Amino acid sequence: MDEPARNKLWEEYSRTKRADLREKLIIEYAQLVKLVAGRLSMYLGYNVEYDDLVGYGVFGLIDAIDKYDYGKNVKFETYASLRIRGAILDQIRKMDWIPRSLRQKQKKIDAAMSKIEASQGRPATDEEIATELEISMDELNSWQGQSMVTNLVSLDEFTAAGTDVKMDTSANSHFEQPETAVEKEELKKKIAQALDSLTEKERSVIVLYYYEEMTLKEISRVLDVTESRVSQLHTKGLQKMKNQLGDFVGILFA
Repeated sequence: MDEPARNKLWEEYSRTKRADLREKLIIEYAQLVKLVAGRLSMYLGYNVEYDDLVGYGVFGLIDAIDKYDYGKNVKFETYASLRIRGAILDQIRKMDWIPRSLRQKQKKIDAAMSKIEASQGRPATDEEIATELEISMDELNSWQGQSMVTNLVSLDEFTAAGTDVKMDTSANSHFEQPETAVEKEELKKKIAQALDSLTEKERSVIVLYYYEEMTLKEISRVLDVTESRVSQLHTKGLQKMKNQLGDFVGILFA
C-alpha cells in the first residue's frame, strides 16, 4: 500500500473506528512486528522462539493502533515500534524464566571485566576474563551467549519507555534527539570509545547489523562464519559497548 492510500486508511479509521479497517491496519503493519521481533531475537539468541516474539509483538501493534492519534505529528512506525518492543519485553519479564544462576553468571562477568579494566587501563580480553573467573574459554563463551537475555530484560527504563511511551510532537523518535548539543557530542564520543573497545570481527558485526541493517544470515555470508558465531560476536560486542556507554546504554536497543 502506498503512502496516500495508507493515509486515507488512517483518516477513515480515525473517524469511524471500524473493525474491518483496524484489521487492514494490522495486516499493513505486520511486517513492522517481524522487524522488531527480529532485532530482539538477536539479543535473545536461541533462548526464545522467533515466532513467539512475533506473537507477543502483535499485541503491541494492536495496542498502538488503538491508541495512536493520527492528528498528531508523530510517525506511526516510531510510536508502534516502541509499543511492540514493550509488549514483547513485558511478556518475557512475566514469564520469569531466567534462572538465578544465569543472573549470577552475568554479575561475575561484569565484575571480572571491571576489575581487569581498572587494573590494566584498557578493555579486558576474553582470555583475561576467563582466567579471572577460573573457567575455560568454552565455558566463558557459553556464559556470554546467554548473558544478553539478562541484559535485555533488566533494562527497566527501556522497558518502561516501550510500554508507556508518550506521543511527542517535537520529534519522530524517542532516541534520536538528545536535548542539548553537549549531550549529542558526549554521545558521539561514547559511541566512538565503545566501538574502539571491540575486536575487528565484533566491530564488523555491530556495524553491519546496526548501520548497514543486514540480517544475521547476510552477515554470516559476508564474514564467512556461521550464524551462531555472528550471534556470539554480537553478544560479546554489545556487552563491551554496554560497559563503555554507561548511561547511554539505551541507544543499543533503539
